[in-house]
Amino acid sequence: MTQSGRRGVLGLGAGVAALLARPALAQGGFPDKPIRMLVPWAPGGSTDVQMRALCDAASRRAGQPVVVENRSGAGGILGAQALAGGTRPDGYTLSQMPVGVFRYPQMVEKPPFDPLKDFTWILQLTGYLFGVAVRADAPWRNFNAFLADAKANPGKITYGSPGVGTSLHITMEQIGRERGIEWLHVPFRGVSENLQALLAGQIAACADSSAWAELVRDGRLRLLCTWGAERAKRFPDVPTLRECGVDIVSESPYGIAGPAGIEPAVVGKLHDIFHAALTDPAHLAVLERYDMAAAYLNSNDYAAAVRQQYRQDGEMIRRLGLKAG
Repeated sequence: MTQSGRRGVLGLGAGVAALLARPALAQGGFPDKPIRMLVPWAPGGSTDVQMRALCDAASRRAGQPVVVENRSGAGGILGAQALAGGTRPDGYTLSQMPVGVFRYPQMVEKPPFDPLKDFTWILQLTGYLFGVAVRADAPWRNFNAFLADAKANPGKITYGSPGVGTSLHITMEQIGRERGIEWLHVPFRGVSENLQALLAGQIAACADSSAWAELVRDGRLRLLCTWGAERAKRFPDVPTLRECGVDIVSESPYGIAGPAGIEPAVVGKLHDIFHAALTDPAHLAVLERYDMAAAYLNSNDYAAAVRQQYRQDGEMIRRLGLKAG
């Protein structure tokens, strides 16, 4: 064999080796360009940080960038609204889907989308650690003292949440209804605004995900309760809602979806990309940081869970009288 022939064979072998070294999921034609991930929350909150870690791990698996685009406000529905507003069902635009997506359409006269028809459900990922925090100099030493004060002063105690129809808003209204409390809800665009308002004394309490954790650990905030089934690992001295006498567990599982009509083969590839990212050590470390746990469901099981969540939330909205009009 000539020298040039040997170089050609070696070059071909190197090319084949390079092809085989590429992520397996990138070889079938999808994805062959960046994937856009809509995150309907402000930068810096627990969901934003978690989703960025997930998308970074997914990028390594997919062989293409998975780019986060924040669309905060409106209680976390703007990602879903964008998907339902004419986005091509090619698998290149996805969104994080909080449970507010199932609630908001049942609370307004003209729903901007139908959760049961307008989306392709890829997989469920995780859930939150929620809790109620107040400033360190607040007069309430525990959650029951806070509830007693709110009941004794109707309409005077304010609490912030990430928006109308979010789990934080719904759960606080459930607590208020159960304890005969009338308090004032102040919706924000995300946890950063919520915490800033609390630190500035503009609201009495913050009901939000665990982005308050470092402020609690630094002594600037006092955590009155958490909303999981068990006490949070990092805050073992803080009682759950159930331990405070309120029989509610709220962890608000969420996942990823695209617009309706994505081809099943593409759904399968997206599922596998993000399932691998979910269990990536770097992503698991972020979940640990925020006291969140993986709550994986595959595409079919996630779609079934969505239907169940939609029915349950509709019943709760009607029971609490939160339907507009």
